[in-house]
Amino acid sequence: MDAELSARLAKLLDRVEAFLPPSPPRIDWSRDVAALWQRHPLGGQLLPVPVRDAVTLDDLLGVERQKRALLANSRAFLQGLPANHALLWGSRGSGKSSMVRALLNTLAGEGLRLIQVDRHDLAGLPGLVQQLRDQPQRFVVYCDDLSFEANDDAYKALKSVLDGTLTGPPDNVLLYATSNRRHLLPESLSDNQDTQLVGDELHHGDAVEEKISLSDRFGLWLAFYPFNQATYLEVCEHWVTRLGSGEDWHAEAREAAIRFATLRGGRSGRAAWQFACQWIGEQRLDA
Repeated sequence: MDAELSARLAKLLDRVEAFLPPSPPRIDWSRDVAALWQRHPLGGQLLPVPVRDAVTLDDLLGVERQKRALLANSRAFLQGLPANHALLWGSRGSGKSSMVRALLNTLAGEGLRLIQVDRHDLAGLPGLVQQLRDQPQRFVVYCDDLSFEANDDAYKALKSVLDGTLTGPPDNVLLYATSNRRHLLPESLSDNQDTQLVGDELHHGDAVEEKISLSDRFGLWLAFYPFNQATYLEVCEHWVTRLGSGEDWHAEAREAAIRFATLRGGRSGRAAWQFACQWIGEQRLDA
């Protein structure tokens, strides 16, 4: 009977094994500075990843105020001082995600570790935070391009971790998020139907309060806006010189950069980088 039961259990385990995720490489936080959190039905796992690029905060132009604020907040966190969760919101391509990557490149030597969580894996965020609670390192958990639909409940896990449980996030974990939306959830005219003016005070309806309450849990808001032409051209010059040389930036390149932004329908750091890649590629190809 025992042999038969053992055989049946072995067959069952063979079938279940096919649904299990592969074992991730073991993370050594003394060596690995970045990781991805991957949720699965049995919990989640951390997958170490190499740093994407060598971009530094000095490479990000036109966002000096945002750089100073995020750097100061992060350094306070690394030194065990009070620090805020941060929401970087604003125009697409304006440098929000690049700033978080550049922050890691700047502060990894000071002990910063970065874990990226996809929006669809936010339901497993409480489990991830619990794993990190007893680690000696200090972690920024990063959600890129964060936004939710009206019927999406994933934001509740994020809200709970930010400031909705008895324990809250541990002292060694901060959450940074980037989004095109300031309030992360879609807003409609109907949301404001229950808003009332009582005396000199504006009282929002329940729908608006629910949507504002999530972004309010981020203590540091950093807004990013489209570049004006002067800033855009300054960034173009920086990347053209960085990818090529100072001789590649001249009047013809400047005019081409303006045309590029016009065709793209906007000026941004991303557009400047894309122009520099195209311009240097074409120049070297012709040579």
